[in-house]
Amino acid sequence: MKIAVVGGTGDFGANLAARLVEAGQDVVVGSRDAERAQAAAAEIGARGATNAEAVDGVDLVVLAVKAEAALSTAADLAAAIGAPVLSVASELRFTKAGVFPGGDERSLAERTQELLDAPVAAGLHSLAAATLAGGRADGDALVCGDDADAKQRALELAALVVTGRALDAGPLASARALEGLTAVIVNLNKRYRAHAGVRVTGLS
Repeated sequence: MKIAVVGGTGDFGANLAARLVEAGQDVVVGSRDAERAQAAAAEIGARGATNAEAVDGVDLVVLAVKAEAALSTAADLAAAIGAPVLSVASELRFTKAGVFPGGDERSLAERTQELLDAPVAAGLHSLAAATLAGGRADGDALVCGDDADAKQRALELAALVVTGRALDAGPLASARALEGLTAVIVNLNKRYRAHAGVRVTGLS
């Protein structure tokens, strides 16, 4: 599968791209800065390009920019994106009492879908950059979406980067819960000084 990792020079995007290259995928690292993308890509054996160039002709676009840049990046690339998109960001609020989900009742993935003609799936919210840094992340990966093809491609990608299973978590509206799960995991990591993941039991 040919995969564009938009925001591939950030911590999460870079580690995800590295795992995908290890899994034998054709990866294009995207960034607003072509030289930065090319330098990051060279380190892992991928190709680098501007975000707009990276999304051209691929099978799946991973929107791996930080949450605060996700919607603006999607809007900027709307005309260029022709492939299904996997939204991985979670909007979080950091307070003294702990980490909370963002204030909008809709998920970032749902709001991203409103900006794009291409179908959007959501997933990998239980994974962090640190869990992908040394290899495949321990645990399962949850993916949701309304478009069957987009969800299938996202599930195939997810299966490559976790030690467990890639699981279909239902329609795109489930991204509200998946993105909220990131807040739970961040709170767990802070409390227990760990790198928590998710493993679903009871499925055959």
